[in-house]
Amino acid sequence: MSLQAQFTQALTDSKNLPERPDNGTLLKIYALFKQGSTGDATGDRPGMTDFVGRAKYDAWAGLKGTSQETAMQQYVDLINSLKD
Repeated sequence: MSLQAQFTQALTDSKNLPERPDNGTLLKIYALFKQGSTGDATGDRPGMTDFVGRAKYDAWAGLKGTSQETAMQQYVDLINSLKD
């Protein structure tokens, strides 16, 4: 199965996990998905009052320079580890 197909399957699987991951893991899932699907973070960092948006942006920006293929593989591995 190609990496893109695995990534798409992991996206589907992420919506049906047996337990809701903690916030730190959710941020990592979000960041790896964004890096894998669109590349490095773009746009302005959300303001101080947008706590969730800011945390998500910071998590994504923390992966700057990571290739999309690497991020996709890490996303697939993380989702698979959460399914068990």
